[in-house]
Amino acid sequence: MRFKYIFLLAFVVISFISCIDDTKVEFSEINITTPKNNIVEINIPKASGVKTVAQNINSTITSGIIDYLKVGDLDTIPKSSVEDAINTFNNEYENFKTDFPESAIEWDAQIDGEVMYHSEVVISIALTAYQNTGGAHGILNISFLNFDVETGKLISNENLFSDFSAFKEFAKEYFKKEIAGNEDQYFEPEKFTMPANIGFDDEGVFLLYNTYEIAPYSTGLTEIHIPFDQVSILLNYM
Repeated sequence: MRFKYIFLLAFVVISFISCIDDTKVEFSEINITTPKNNIVEINIPKASGVKTVAQNINSTITSGIIDYLKVGDLDTIPKSSVEDAINTFNNEYENFKTDFPESAIEWDAQIDGEVMYHSEVVISIALTAYQNTGGAHGILNISFLNFDVETGKLISNENLFSDFSAFKEFAKEYFKKEIAGNEDQYFEPEKFTMPANIGFDDEGVFLLYNTYEIAPYSTGLTEIHIPFDQVSILLNYM
């Protein structure tokens, strides 16, 4: 009988370990390009592990990259893959050079992805995209993507918190401290709005405002860090 219990205990332990392994998600960095590509550089994390979870994460990242590479009226043209989007971007540049042979403008685009935070319940990934198709300067945009580890599905900003309104009031005070003395660099500093991008890093909650979101291009990005120990009570994913 004693051996029976030992066997049962071993079976439970092995099953538990297997469940942990089955829910594990790992990332490796990949570079995506095509034979026709000369002006687009893409380096992003690719998820592996549980098939459905990895597929959900990779699909969301792919959609974001395709959106970044859209140019002008091409917003209405669907692209089935990142490779299609890369080739379309290159083709549009070739068309531009044909139409304006005297122009010295050179196009380029770069997209980099980084896993900012990876816990047992949430994964935060930052996509940094730069695109230059002429004009006074290129366009830089950073997006935070927060994924549920169990499903690989995106988590909305509101669902990151048990009380989003309470967190907003908390973040407002950090925002005031961040811009103190530089209020004249912002559009409406007295009217606090939450950023489109909220994520996590090893230190805590990371809020990021892209250029033009709350200030002119010359102000650059505005970043706010709030330590975990200050807002842990409001977090749904801890």
